[in-house]
Parts: sequence; structure tokens; C-alpha cells
Amino acid sequence: MKNGPVALGFHALVVSFMLAPLVVVCLVAFTPADTLQIPWGAYSLRWFRAVFAHGDLVSSFVNSLVVALLAASGSVLLAVPAALAIARHRFPGRQALNGLLMSPLIVPHLVLGVALLRLFALLGVRGSTLWLTLAHVVIVTPYALRLMLAALAGADPAVEQAARSLGASRWTVFRRVTLPLMLPGVTGGWLLAFINSFDEVTMSIFITSPQTVTLPVRMYMIATESIDPMMAAVSALIVALTAVVMLVLDRLYGLDKVLVGQQ
Repeated sequence: MKNGPVALGFHALVVSFMLAPLVVVCLVAFTPADTLQIPWGAYSLRWFRAVFAHGDLVSSFVNSLVVALLAASGSVLLAVPAALAIARHRFPGRQALNGLLMSPLIVPHLVLGVALLRLFALLGVRGSTLWLTLAHVVIVTPYALRLMLAALAGADPAVEQAARSLGASRWTVFRRVTLPLMLPGVTGGWLLAFINSFDEVTMSIFITSPQTVTLPVRMYMIATESIDPMMAAVSALIVALTAVVMLVLDRLYGLDKVLVGQQ
């Protein structure tokens, strides 16, 4: 127990170090000044009003939200059967399939962006939300797959075998037994895929069009021209949105169950 307070203090320092940049950005968002500075005594919502009055930022937010929702859902639809095949079956090429699906984690997004730009140019499909979503599915599927594999690794296959031995069909076993067992991984994988898709900027720069510019790309474009507290206001809104999503997930499902599914 002697090291208890020391360990607690160390963890508190680590958490403070990680949260300090977010706190500073959120404070700067309330400054009444025209430059990036922490307000001392005087606070203003002018930069939040400027965000909502900026039509390009609002439309880019909608683009990011739509793409992230579709990409996260698409990645889950791909990751569920892939996780079941890899975790529950033995077949030639199983490890190769796992490596292929996980490869976007190690391939730089810059390389993926250039490759997809060339591919879309050859196909003549640039400027489409559908193809931008498919590109995001490629890079976020590994996150969903990894959590689902972890959830299945902690689930006893004997439960599924018992259901089949009692006469349940494969679909019934999946719907009533397997899916509930891997639900923490599905929920956590969807959330992680959504966050990574919403924040993706490196690859998206190459394959977005003027009609499909996402919020991170729009912020990058604005930041290259000028730096003002409006970017801090956008960042504060994203932090607040993320916190709300996590709170809703915790209330509806329980983050502790999601975290257990990741282990």
C-alpha cells in the first residue's frame, strides 16, 4: 500500500498532461480577442457564433457526420463476418486475410490517399460521397475488427455449440447467442471507427471534392490561410460532441462493458 499514493499521483499527472491541451483549446475558444489567447476575466461566445455563421464549416460538419456514420456502419458490417471467420474457423489463408484487413493500420494514410486518388481518377468517380465513404471504410475497418476479435476471444465457443446441439439454426445461434456475446466489441468497434473516420484528414485531403470537403479538411484549409480563435471554437465543439456521445453510450450501454470487450 506504500506505493498506492505514489501510483495515484503519477496517474493523475499523466491524465493532467493528456488533458491540458484540450483544456487550453476550450479556454481559448471563449476569448473575446482576435488572437489566440486565454481569456482572463472576460469571456465571449463570439467565435462560437462565427462558427455557426460560417456556411462552409457547417456544410463540412454535415459531410463529416454523414461519412463517419456510413463508414462506421459499413466497417461493422464487414468486420462482423470477418471476425467470425477468423476467430471461429481454421482455413488456408486465415492469417493472410487477417493481415490484409489489418494492413491499413501500418500503411501511411498519405500513401493510401495518393493510391486512392489515382484509382478514383482512373475510374472517374472523384467527387462522390459514396466513394469517399468507401475509402474511409478501408481505413477504419481494422479498428472495428480488432475489438470484435478481442470480444470473440473472450467468448466460450461451447455456448454456441450447445445452442446448435439443441437444434438451433446457424442464424438463430448468431442472433441469440453469438451477437450478444460480441456486442461489446461491436459497440466499441463502431464508436472507434466513427471517431477515426470523423477525424481523418491526411487521406481525405487527396480524395475530397469541393462538394464533399469534410470538417478536418476544411479546418486545415482555413488554418493554412489564417489562425484565429474560431478554430479553437470548432475544436471545443468537437470535444463537447465527443463527450456527449460517450455519455450517451455510457448511459445506454455502459462503457465498462465496452472496455471489457476490448480486453
